[in-house]
Amino acid sequence: MKTLILLSICALLSVCWSMGASPVVMKRDLAAVLLRRRRSAPGGVLTPLQLESLSEVCELSIGCDEMAETAGIVAAYVAYYGPVPF
Repeated sequence: MKTLILLSICALLSVCWSMGASPVVMKRDLAAVLLRRRRSAPGGVLTPLQLESLSEVCELSIGCDEMAETAGIVAAYVAYYGPVPF
């Protein structure tokens, strides 16, 4: 899916450049927000892959790992490492 999006953007840019149009440039903060929205699952629910990556990070800390068993992986991650990155 990501490859298809990347190829579509490249094709669009090449068509614009061949027609003499200037490429559209997006600010970094706007691009980051758009990418973050696209990565997250609908309704703010984390995917199993995202939960697994949080679990792998939390396993490195004994306290976080123990808290994950009682309070849940998301609560433990937020308590030890701050907001969820996705």
